[in-house]
Amino acid sequence: MDSGGCRSRVIRPAWQSRAIFFIRLSVGLIFFTQGILKYIDPNMGVVRFTRIGFPHPYFTAHFVGTFEILCGFLLLAGLWTRIASIPLFIVITTAVATTKIPELFRPNQGFWYMVSDARTDFAMFCCLVFLFAAGGGSWSLDAMLAKHTGIDD
Repeated sequence: MDSGGCRSRVIRPAWQSRAIFFIRLSVGLIFFTQGILKYIDPNMGVVRFTRIGFPHPYFTAHFVGTFEILCGFLLLAGLWTRIASIPLFIVITTAVATTKIPELFRPNQGFWYMVSDARTDFAMFCCLVFLFAAGGGSWSLDAMLAKHTGIDD
């Protein structure tokens, strides 16, 4: 392999990378499964939303669960990746605001407890920002549709 080919792989923009698939896979699976759990496990859905203090916890848990299932599936498929990341960004931001920020003010918790507890949320937040910026990557339905319609990312 010539050095030009190797160099082009190293500096290739992220949106052309197949590696984005792994970001989509992890974020998509997490949201997809958490959305399903909001329907099948009351402790992960209605009970949790009641404890947090959401009005109409049954509706809210299933509303959020529906978005997590649908948008998580879209991320897994790499279809409308940028658009699907927006509702999930709202979900994760709301989760941090309602479950992690209050830990700052609870006795025996505070900043370091909150930081440790929010690590997954922070990773999901960063991955969603990345997917919004980079798109679905070359192993996605977005890329396949763009190729067939002549739209360049």
